[in-house]
Amino acid sequence: MALLIGLAALSFDLVVGAQAPDRMKHQGGMGMSHPDHMERRFDDAEQWAKSFDDPARDAWQLPERVIETLALKPGQSVVDLGAGTGYFTVRLAKSARVLTVYAADIEPSMVDYLRKRAQKEDLKNVVPVLASVDKTNLSQPVDLVLIVNTYHHIPSRVTYFRELRKCMKPSARLAIIDWRKDSPDGPPAEFRFTPEQIGAELGQAGFRLSAKHDFLPRQHFLIYETEGNAG
Repeated sequence: MALLIGLAALSFDLVVGAQAPDRMKHQGGMGMSHPDHMERRFDDAEQWAKSFDDPARDAWQLPERVIETLALKPGQSVVDLGAGTGYFTVRLAKSARVLTVYAADIEPSMVDYLRKRAQKEDLKNVVPVLASVDKTNLSQPVDLVLIVNTYHHIPSRVTYFRELRKCMKPSARLAIIDWRKDSPDGPPAEFRFTPEQIGAELGQAGFRLSAKHDFLPRQHFLIYETEGNAG
């Protein structure tokens, strides 16, 4: 059962910037772009790192504020589901509170890049994980699942997120960051969802909204918990 058909490599969507050609404006999560750009594979991590880790991204992605808002407790574990070349993985790993960051991606090139980057930066709490199209392949349940700019790529979302709960501790949270309808960048309109649409789908998968943050200029930032843990 390929829950993530049409995806490959759990990588971030990145907007390269005004100097990038239009075909690069929206890069696909999970290792490939949207159907109209299916020829663009994410098998050259070194090349894509120039876009994924472009310092200009910080101005609108606000990674430090995102991590602060996640309010992780000491010793907690996180899966960066869509790790790409490690934009959020590295920042999470350097947080004194995070015990382990599982950097999951289904593109072998990205996983290899993450492994080398973690070694180079001496990040012993990063565990690169080669995921498959229908499972994360995590060996341990986590306290937080972070999914950035990948939600809209998942076709069978209700089924997928029901399965994802098996990788989460009973008290775990799910953080979704994805493109706003009015963002000047990102995927085509049909690939953008309102918070209400996301909430309806995740509700069917057994999640409920616990927090909504509006400080990201281009993306929704929604935090969910499982129904049994709400309140």
